[in-house]
This record gives sequence, structure tokens and C-alpha cells, in this order.
Amino acid sequence: MFPLTYFHELSLNTEYFMAFIVGIFFGFFLEQAGFGNARRLALTFYLKNLTVVKAFFTAIITAMTGIILLDHFGILAMDISWINPSYMWPGIVGGLIMGAGFAIGGYCPGTGIVGVATFKIDAIFNVLGGLLGMLIFVEVFPLIENFYSAGNFGERMTLPEFFSISVGIVGAAIIVMALAAFWASEWAEKKFGKEEEG
Repeated sequence: MFPLTYFHELSLNTEYFMAFIVGIFFGFFLEQAGFGNARRLALTFYLKNLTVVKAFFTAIITAMTGIILLDHFGILAMDISWINPSYMWPGIVGGLIMGAGFAIGGYCPGTGIVGVATFKIDAIFNVLGGLLGMLIFVEVFPLIENFYSAGNFGERMTLPEFFSISVGIVGAAIIVMALAAFWASEWAEKKFGKEEEG
């Protein structure tokens, strides 16, 4: 899970412990940023408070820049790092389903867990609904198995590989996209009103 495991042999228990500690800090900072508040998250869909959009693009730029630099200096071996397989059509449908759930419930899976950790009743029901959805998915999976693997791009498909361009160009394009998203977010908040989440 960590670049450390490339350089050092770590036991599975040690990796789990490190992941647990990182998860605790991640959840803490999500809560401190207000992402455990369903109202604040839901306001994103009304273009009233786009803090979530800004935070996500900041995280993308930070992680992307770090990965590019660590790979360049030989600290992180991207050529052997595991990347999720890409499936276009189930990815689109899954994104729409998750987006609808996010808009209706006010939580995504990660922020839902943060809400549960801070004893928010709506978050508890949101996570229980997600678990129920998982059970339903398991039951209907045999019926949708072919669709589940439709639009397979292969085991390791990245944007530089897909467009046959350098990592640097893709990185620069994503930074430009993020800056445009920041500008659009500021414009939308001014136009539609940045409502307090309460």
C-alpha cells in the first residue's frame, strides 16, 4: 500500500496498522474541513457552496504532482504500482448512481463513515443504505456480470497511455482544468449565494 513496501519488507499486520493510522488522520481532517456535514455537501449540487469541488481538485493536484515527482526521482515505482482496471460503461452507470445517492443522502462513502464516527443519525442511515445496496448488488451480480466488465480498457490504462502523450502534458492539462474549476466555483458561489450550512 505504501511506497515503503517497495524498499522494506513489512508484515501484513504492519501494513494494516499503518493504513488504520492514515485512515484516522484522513477522517479527522475531513471532519475538520466540514465534510462530515451532509448539508454542506448537498449544497454543492445547488452551486451554493463548492468547497468540496475545490478540496477535491486540490487533493488531485497535490497527489498527482507528488506521484509524478516521486516516480521521476525513483522513490515510487509507478510501473509496478497497481492501478484499478478501467471499465467505461459500468463506470459511467456507477458514477451516476453514486452521484444520485450523494445528492439525495448528502454523503459519499468516505464522508458517510466520517459522519458515523461523529454519531450523526443521517450518516448512520446513509451507511446502512450503502450496505444494503452492496447486498442487493451481490444478489443481482449474476444477471449483470457481462455488463460489469463492458468497455474494458485493460489492466493498466492511464491518461498518458490512452492519449499517447507524456505524463507532464497530462499533468499540466489537469492543473489548467483545476484552475478553471476553481474560477468557475468562485463565480457560481457569488452568483447563487454561498449559503451557510448550519
